[in-house]
Amino acid sequence: MSVAVALFALITWQVAAGGPLRRLDERVGRAVVGHGPRWLTEFLADLGNTQVALPVLGCALLWCLWRGERRAPLAAAVAMGLVPLLVVPVKEWVARPGPLTPDTGYYPSGHAATAAVAYGAAAVLLSRYTAWRWTMPVASVLLTVATGIGLVLRGYHWPLDVAGSWCLCGVVLVVLGVVSRRVRRA
Repeated sequence: MSVAVALFALITWQVAAGGPLRRLDERVGRAVVGHGPRWLTEFLADLGNTQVALPVLGCALLWCLWRGERRAPLAAAVAMGLVPLLVVPVKEWVARPGPLTPDTGYYPSGHAATAAVAYGAAAVLLSRYTAWRWTMPVASVLLTVATGIGLVLRGYHWPLDVAGSWCLCGVVLVVLGVVSRRVRRA
């Protein structure tokens, strides 16, 4: 968890201060925008929309509630509710312009954060109900990474916008995992 916090702080500092990491990020971002089939990159980027990610988490919440769990689904819902409370103030403070627009508010990526927490929380909730517990976290990581790739290739976000969100939400998911394990033991 401390690695994610340190990386988030480093990335945020570089993006806010216009450091060498930001300049590299923008060169890489410009080089990859528009690559890949448009329909595929748009589909991947859309995995971070609330209309897609929240129903996935909602199904996981309902499954756990149906199974008699109360506290772990509540913790997951709170984790999802924290996303805008964590992301929006940083967006306003950093005020980074997007790859294809002078408008600001692109760092960190809200779509990447939504995908990370929604799919990650669903994995935390459902992994105990699968024969192979590793499948849910792997599926969560694949969906989250696919979302980030789509966001960058479509030009909706710079790569560091996505990476910063992953670091921030990694902390949220680690705390959720700890809380979830503790409330299930109680």
